[in-house]
Amino acid sequence: MAKANDLTNGKVSSLILKFYFPMLLTNMLQQMYNIADTAIVGKGLGDNALAAVGNMSSLTFLIFGFSMGLANGFSVIVAQSFGAKDYSKLRRSVASSAMLCFIIALVLSAVSIIFLRPVLGLLRTDAAIMHDGLVYGYFIFGGLIATIAYNLCSCILRALGDSKTPFIAIIISTIVNICLDMLCIFVLKTGVEGAAIATIFSQIVSAFICWLRIRRIDVLNITKEDFKGNGSLYAELFKNGLPMALMNSITAVGCMVIQYFVNGLGVAYTTAYSACSKFINLFMQPACTAGFAMSAFTSQNYGARKFSRIREGLHVCLAIATISYVILGSVMIFFPTYLARIMVSGSEPVKIAGTYLPICGIFLFAVDFLFVFRNGCQGFGKPLVPMISGIAEMALRIGVIALFINVIGFRATAYAEASAWIGALILNMASFEHTLNKSLRTSVIHHKKLRTAA
Repeated sequence: MAKANDLTNGKVSSLILKFYFPMLLTNMLQQMYNIADTAIVGKGLGDNALAAVGNMSSLTFLIFGFSMGLANGFSVIVAQSFGAKDYSKLRRSVASSAMLCFIIALVLSAVSIIFLRPVLGLLRTDAAIMHDGLVYGYFIFGGLIATIAYNLCSCILRALGDSKTPFIAIIISTIVNICLDMLCIFVLKTGVEGAAIATIFSQIVSAFICWLRIRRIDVLNITKEDFKGNGSLYAELFKNGLPMALMNSITAVGCMVIQYFVNGLGVAYTTAYSACSKFINLFMQPACTAGFAMSAFTSQNYGARKFSRIREGLHVCLAIATISYVILGSVMIFFPTYLARIMVSGSEPVKIAGTYLPICGIFLFAVDFLFVFRNGCQGFGKPLVPMISGIAEMALRIGVIALFINVIGFRATAYAEASAWIGALILNMASFEHTLNKSLRTSVIHHKKLRTAA
């Protein structure tokens, strides 16, 4: 049997960095195979196929983001139980999370498939890419249970301090994904459904690898008793998971509105926006990973009531986010056309991307710091403010693009993103500081009372 990784004892920086780097490589590889998907589709099937797959990104973010938010929320309870050494609750939390995610996966898959066509119509999807978008979407949403299974298993492992197993799983699934992509598209000539099938199969592989690891963890010797219904635990899981899920979905709605305006400009803009989105998602990953590390570290230490360590963890994660911004923000600012040419063929989409990436590169610091503070808030088990910040993000995105799209054109999409990042950062930063300072004061008062009683 294997042991979980305790983040409540030891040198903070060493623990976080040891946890961070395997997870960073995991997330970067995941984004790289998303980019490989996009590049293979673009080069193998043309810019219209690329636009069709890219046009689905906001919709898949709506569904996948909801399920990922639930998994992250559930894993906070898992991490807090582990930090508090309440292993009975830990096992019941994992078992209950698995049951809930299975049911939710079936419901989301059915709803997504039923409403795919009307939603693509509402997004003003061009007729030239509608068929490929539908085909790709039906396959992706049909295999949603594989994606949710991987998300839950990887979140549970990270909550227990294991970032290496998801890394191994992604290495293997990335190789599988790229090989299947090339086989389906270049050899079997399957079209966009080949990319979808490759993605689904690779998710099954990664979920299976993570599940094998979970079975071997000593404190997770789950029995049939742990699967018995527990209303109060279900309520606690949903109380923490649902706001995170809604936050992601609300953010996705704002992105869908952006997609609506972009689609109205023409297929060349849809293609450029798709390529830009892939790169931004990739370049967010170092800071996003710092946020995941912050969540796991905060959850365990909050459960153990070691609040001063959380402040130390914040400083380490913010330092990582700062380094990420300086390096990757500079690449976006100074080399936008080189990036665009990796994925798109036409000169017009490359030129359009060159007006978007530098603006987002300048403001990338805001979303990098946002990941750290928002995940810290979630690690406290206080998901309400992150959800409210998701509403603020949506309002800012919609407001900015609606006001300025007819004034400055496509660049309005970049300013809409930047304003959303800054607004959400301010809210989450204030909430994190308030919660941590309150916890520290309460801890000091508690220790004073104990000394007085002694």
